[in-house]
Amino acid sequence: MGLVSGILLLPLAPIRGVGWIADRLIEAAEDELYSPDAVRARLAALNEALDQGDIDLDQFEREEEHLLDLLERRPYRTAS
Repeated sequence: MGLVSGILLLPLAPIRGVGWIADRLIEAAEDELYSPDAVRARLAALNEALDQGDIDLDQFEREEEHLLDLLERRPYRTAS
């Protein structure tokens, strides 16, 4: 970015900063959602709920399929 364009775009810096923060928050949320450890913990809690009779087998299978899909669709990021 040149000096002139830097000066002209300076009023937009707060907007770009908010956009950058939003991107980092989205990445952190996706990392937590797709984290294998988090998904395994949710699977364990789901198994426990089935064992205790809190959910039926159909609900268990739907939730289990969803969690396994999360593991398969986990986005991989390169370090930046």
